[in-house]
Amino acid sequence: MLHFYPAPFAPQLPCVHCLWQKLSPYNIILIAPKVVKVYFCKVIKHWKDMRRGIFFAMALLLPFAMMAQSKDFKTAQSLETQYNILNELRVGFVDSIDTQKLIHTGIAAMLESLDPYTEYIPAEEDEEIELMTTATYGGIGSIIKKVDSVGVIISQPYLGSPAIKYGLEPGDVILKINGEDVAPLTADQCSSKMKGEPGTDVVFTVRKGRGGEIKEYKITRERIHIPDVSFSALLDKKYTNGENVGYIKLDGFTVNGSKDVRNALVALKEEGAQKIILDLRGNGGGLMDEAIKIVSLFVPKGTLVVSQKGRNANVNAEYRTLDEPVDTLIPLMVMVNSGSASSSEIVAGAIQDLDRGIIIGTRTFGKGLVQSMRPVGYDGLVKLTIAKYYTPSGRCVQAIDYSNRNSDGSVGTVPDSLKRAFLTKNGRTVYDGGGITPDSTVNAPQYSRIALSLVMNDIVNDYALKYYSSKSSIAPAGEFELTDQEYEEFVEYAASRKFDSRSGAQVEFEKMMKSAKAEQLYEMNKAEFDALKSKLSVSKEEMLRIKKSEIKPLVEEEIVQKFHFTPGSIESIIRNDTQLLNALKIPFELK
Repeated sequence: MLHFYPAPFAPQLPCVHCLWQKLSPYNIILIAPKVVKVYFCKVIKHWKDMRRGIFFAMALLLPFAMMAQSKDFKTAQSLETQYNILNELRVGFVDSIDTQKLIHTGIAAMLESLDPYTEYIPAEEDEEIELMTTATYGGIGSIIKKVDSVGVIISQPYLGSPAIKYGLEPGDVILKINGEDVAPLTADQCSSKMKGEPGTDVVFTVRKGRGGEIKEYKITRERIHIPDVSFSALLDKKYTNGENVGYIKLDGFTVNGSKDVRNALVALKEEGAQKIILDLRGNGGGLMDEAIKIVSLFVPKGTLVVSQKGRNANVNAEYRTLDEPVDTLIPLMVMVNSGSASSSEIVAGAIQDLDRGIIIGTRTFGKGLVQSMRPVGYDGLVKLTIAKYYTPSGRCVQAIDYSNRNSDGSVGTVPDSLKRAFLTKNGRTVYDGGGITPDSTVNAPQYSRIALSLVMNDIVNDYALKYYSSKSSIAPAGEFELTDQEYEEFVEYAASRKFDSRSGAQVEFEKMMKSAKAEQLYEMNKAEFDALKSKLSVSKEEMLRIKKSEIKPLVEEEIVQKFHFTPGSIESIIRNDTQLLNALKIPFELK
């Protein structure tokens, strides 16, 4: 969760880009910096030939002078030692070194020793900050990726984007951008060249499909906005026992994300929604004020949503809802999982503590930290952890033990001795200790090794592109299905590609056999081992057919996305979302 504090701990709402220009009421305007600026202007005017040397010398000496005044000798000594080491490396190391890269590595290591979230953001990454906080950027509006032996391709244009308007399609291969060959470039480098100020032009040389004609497109960049609400609709009544259940999929908490949710909620109520599901699964968080505004849609004005406490008392604060709600009575279900973090946990924690709705799914990530973007010179920023946040009952969802984490970084098992009990508004007992524990746990199915391998190796996506190039249209998103013959075509295509098709049982057997050989148990049981190995050995084609019920929906969802974009893809996913379908069997009312 992010806060922007351009002045030390100023109570400022998060903003987006060019902090010094857009947050003028809170800019640091002090006499001393102005004096220094005037002085340096005079120096530059009279000694132009020495400007770089003087600036470099002053930049080095100023920190030491300031620290000497504050009697922080040990810190000054350490910084001097660090500079001396860097200088020795630069002058005498056996190979040439990238000094800037070395410095950034040192900064990253220093910040990493504090927590996983404090980080330095150099000036060249400010576009990522804008995208992270506003979900907007200047460009053509398309996801691209680099495919071995093919090149950089248009993977998925956004609905209504310039890429779509000017005729780019999934599967198109980008050959040149503004006349520059992109073959040596990475996908990230190509993406940077595609972005720019809205209203400016960028020229693409493209091969249509794979092996098609070569065309040139002159596309005018626009301000691209990725909505936080990727899908909202009334769910099919065959899944809801005949009730009108509105579903809102929220993917982030960027500027105006709460407006997206409000608009979706109002529209669903107008369509007759009797209950609401707010899906925060996989939502890694974002701006805290957007989380507060989303909670305000469902609770009375003036309700406490979250508080924050830090080492510096200036950052301590309570945040209450400021807006009139849309509906304080409509039954509400919030779905979460281990990918729900930060602002998602603020929403889920507040709804749970206020007994406003039921939380369904699995334990959330466990990131309860408030972070501030602080300028550190040369347009660089440090994302600094300044406080922890607490739910209305007083719970802190932060899991401090960073070593006891799952492979995805989410909170692991929390010993009972570390849990503390808190009471909700209506007296229900809830616990802290890391993340938000759902009121009712509903697990998601685990994908098999082969399914994950197909996705990770882009085989599902590549087949979807192939399918897209062979069809002019498909059935509506909620109805499209591959025929048995089409799935067999996918099996044939996938089997021709290189990927790990071993089952989990095969992998475990290979480990067991290796251990048996190491302990000299293999030879005396060779016949049994060989017999079991033979039974477990399955061809790619056989494994793809065995896992058809799991793999076929993944292929269908990817194909639907090519034709019907992200909203269509989610509509297709819902049909096979067993976690959601099982959650719908649970009463919305709290016990």
